[in-house]
Parts: sequence; C-alpha cells; structure tokens
Amino acid sequence: MFYFSVSMREVAFIKQNKEKWLNFEKTIYNNQFKNPDTLSSLYIQLMNDLAYAQTYYPKSKTISYLNQLASAAFQRIYRTKREKTNRFISFWKTEVPLIMYQFRRYVLYAFLIFGTFVTIGAVSAAYDDSFVRLILGDNYVNTTLENIEKGDPVAIYKSSGNFGMFIGITLNNLYVGIKSFLFGVFGGLGTGYVLMVNGIMLGSFQYFFHEQGVLWESVRGIWIHGSMEIFAIVIEGAAGLLLGASILFPKTYSRMASFKMGLKNGIKILISTFPFTLAAGFLEGFVTRYSNIMSNWLSVGIILITLSIISYYYLIYPHIVHKKLKAHVSTL
Repeated sequence: MFYFSVSMREVAFIKQNKEKWLNFEKTIYNNQFKNPDTLSSLYIQLMNDLAYAQTYYPKSKTISYLNQLASAAFQRIYRTKREKTNRFISFWKTEVPLIMYQFRRYVLYAFLIFGTFVTIGAVSAAYDDSFVRLILGDNYVNTTLENIEKGDPVAIYKSSGNFGMFIGITLNNLYVGIKSFLFGVFGGLGTGYVLMVNGIMLGSFQYFFHEQGVLWESVRGIWIHGSMEIFAIVIEGAAGLLLGASILFPKTYSRMASFKMGLKNGIKILISTFPFTLAAGFLEGFVTRYSNIMSNWLSVGIILITLSIISYYYLIYPHIVHKKLKAHVSTL
C-alpha cells in the first residue's frame, strides 16, 4: 500500500495509476510475462509515469517506489531480450550490476558502518595502549614488534608456505563473507556486528603500525591484497543489510515474499564477491610476502590496479549497465 503525504493532484495521479503499478509489480516478480513486447510496452508506460512524477512531484516517495519497480523491470527485460547469451557471462556482465544499481544504497550504508568502526578502532588504539593487544592478541603484536625491529614489518606473511597461506586465508575470508551475509537475517544487526569487528580490527591494526613508525611499509605491503579483501567484505555486508531490510521493510509484499527476494538478490551479490576474495587470497599468499623487496611503484601499482578493478565493478559499472538498458528499452 502507499502511504504518502501528497497534494490533491498527486492523490489523483496515484489513484489513477495505483492498480496498474501494483499489477505490474506482481507480474514482474512472479515472472508472468510470456511476451517480451508486452513487458517492454508496459515498462515504457512505467517510465512515463516516473518522468511525470519527477517533473510534478519531485519530493514525493512515489518516485522512489517507481524507481525500484523500474530497476526490477530492467532485469526481466534483459532476460527476455537476450539471445544466445551465455548464462554465466550474463550473470557477471548484466545481472549482478543491475542488482548493485538497484540496491546501491546498501553499499553506501555498509561503507558508512565499516568506516565508522575503522575510525573507532584507530581512535581507541590511540588513547588506550592495551587496546591493540586486546583486539589483535599478544602473540601477533609481539611477533610483529620483533619483525619491525628486524626491518620487515610484514614478515608475518612469510610465516607459512605460499599455497598453504593462500588456501587458509581464502577459506577464512569466504567464511567471513558468508557469515556477514547470513547474519543479515537478524534484521541486519548480525551483519552490522561483523562489519564492526572487522572495522575495529582494521583501524587498530593500522594505527599500531603508525605508532611504530612503519605505516607506509605496512600500507604498501598489506594493501596489495587488502584492497580487494576489505572491499569484498563491505560488499558482502551490503548483501547482509539488504537481507535484513527485506525482513524488516517488506513494503507492498508479504514478509515472506520480500524475504525470498532479498535472499535471492543477496546471494547473487555474495557470489559475485568470490572471485575477488580468491584473488585477494592469491595475492596474500604469493605476492604480499615480497612487498619489502618491491619498488614503491610496483607495490603501489598493484594496490591501485586491484582497488580500481573492484571499485569499477561495484561502483561505476552498474550505472553504465543501467544507462545502456534504459536506452535500449526506450527504443523498443
């Protein structure tokens, strides 16, 4: 149902189109369209309604509702229009980016939550000498201090074999990501907890190196794998927040129907992070250990390239795909 604070003109606009929108919404999510041309035609009507609302009621919540409905329609149109497209390729090339565009606000929420706790971790470490040991453990701190004295602050990444570290780190990061998503079932609070723990750990971790005067050495080493690893954790957190929101805020759907849609979209986002998690594990196991003998331009170059790739895929590419499909639909 619609709950809007609106003018009389907008009331009439909503009343006139409400039944059409709700029927279109049910049809979209139940995959009842047999004719893609019918879907395209109705989608164009929806876009006309959206354009009208944006022109005459720019502050109305109607715009948000129609935007979400339009994003869902994009995915259905793409599926019905594609020909001879490999399902695997279309998943990465179009389906995930469209989901990321539709739920981009959860990515923002995840970054804000994570960034807040990174700050808390750093500030806590700055004002409490025992905080770093509490978070990272005495063994890690003592070992790292010894490594710093030896002139190799990130020597801990050489403590085991390449392949063994790659497997161990990758499995752990996959576990963290899956847990972050599944914990979203607790209204998003569980996901928030995972983001909190990892954020505080990262903040205190980096402040520890700063305090020891080797922040740059740690950054150019750890972030070789950390760019993708940390970014993926945040995206997985966004998937968990989406899952939690689908339970708490079902909108016009039944709570179960909303949960199923949130679960389905969240799983797709989660799966999309796995290649980045694997890449981060590979870099941590096989590349980070050599950071102390790398030139600055090489280590910084790896960091910038990995960060650019994952940032482009999750933050920029979804807008490009959305824009292309919007242009495609307008020509139907």
